[in-house]
Amino acid sequence: MQNQTTLLLIDDENNLRQVLARVLELEGYQVLQAKNAREGFELLENHAEEVEVVLSDVKLPDDHGLNILRKIKEKYPLPEVILMTAFGTIQDGVSAMKQGAFDYLTKGDSDEQLIVTVARAADKARLRKRVAELEKQVEAKFTLDTIIGHTAALKQAKELTIRVAATDSTVLLEGETGVGKELFAQAIHSASPRRSKPFVAVNCSAFPKDLLESEIFGYKKGAFTGAMADKKGLFEEANGGTIFLDEIGEMPPELQAKFLRVLETQTFTKLGDTKPIKVNVRIVAATNRDLQAEAEADHFRPDLYYRLSVFKIRVPTLRERQEDIPLLAQHFLQQYNAKMNRRLQGMSEEFIQKLKSYPWKGNIRELKNVMERAVILADTDTLTPEHLPSEFWSAAPSLEAAESDTALSTVERGHILKVLEQSGGNKTEAARRLHIGLTTLYRKLQEYGLN
Repeated sequence: MQNQTTLLLIDDENNLRQVLARVLELEGYQVLQAKNAREGFELLENHAEEVEVVLSDVKLPDDHGLNILRKIKEKYPLPEVILMTAFGTIQDGVSAMKQGAFDYLTKGDSDEQLIVTVARAADKARLRKRVAELEKQVEAKFTLDTIIGHTAALKQAKELTIRVAATDSTVLLEGETGVGKELFAQAIHSASPRRSKPFVAVNCSAFPKDLLESEIFGYKKGAFTGAMADKKGLFEEANGGTIFLDEIGEMPPELQAKFLRVLETQTFTKLGDTKPIKVNVRIVAATNRDLQAEAEADHFRPDLYYRLSVFKIRVPTLRERQEDIPLLAQHFLQQYNAKMNRRLQGMSEEFIQKLKSYPWKGNIRELKNVMERAVILADTDTLTPEHLPSEFWSAAPSLEAAESDTALSTVERGHILKVLEQSGGNKTEAARRLHIGLTTLYRKLQEYGLN
């Protein structure tokens, strides 16, 4: 018995239609009946979410089955369509299958064949619907709407992301570890014309130098000891889509030269091969380093830096998004409530104030971990400061520290942060506005822990 799969049956022969409907209903299907194409489309429009299979006669008083097939596929791509005729021809059957019909049956054949065909069509329709639902969930998971927060610094990063997503420009995401650079990279891909193609992420700091090259570019059989077969690299896997290179500042110098060639020509050569491979890949890179300073100090190839930084987006730290902390904490509370089957109702005001006053050197990743721990420890329906780790108490400012908020260093740090935000994270522009040298600015940033 089927689980109340809904079918639409279109046939102008009343007796035959009713007999077929009864046969299918006995198999557990819910059957909607229409005597012509117009009625069929009205029913389909009203029951588009439920109908998984359409059975239609080829010759109807107001339309032809092939036209019905084409119209259904254009407007309702998920249901499977089975065409039926009393006078089938091979040519019509071939044409129907080419236009997307699931099958082409001759009336009068056994009911068993019809039942088997409908069951197969329903299985395929359910699978297609499930895939479509999963694709929607994946797209929704990585849209900009899922990046939580309303502070000015985050809004600016989102606006830049929206502008660049529709292009094929290379993007460099800058920001500390844990700020969510990969989430921005996925949002760029999801909002781009490449969204239906692969998104491939690789952390350049997670692989040894030799292994990183083989992972990115692949290798030919026999290229080195242990290379027992050809291997596709991540650039090939990402062809047509986007490749995200996290912590690109960790890429070894010799590999930087090969990567620069990929940026310039969209071609590369596998290890152990001589034949270049052409790919069509959008590159989004990320770093927690100041690559401009690294390039100026010859610690990173300047030519590669300028190719990567066609469009830079600075992802703000959690310290710059203090007003977003309660929203993020509430999001993680709901997430871990669901994951751990808990029913915590919220957070106390003291708990929220503790979160807002904490320095968050690990950014959003650290906040997520703190919230997971708090949910595990909670023995009441509200999170309170006692559910926070010891760092929150040792990090609490003393009276002397509070009085030092007016110290010159504190004022200077705040002013540098303000000017940097006004400059969109551009350190050269910030240094100009501050009337100091770029080297002095880098020293100040390091001194105040703002790198």
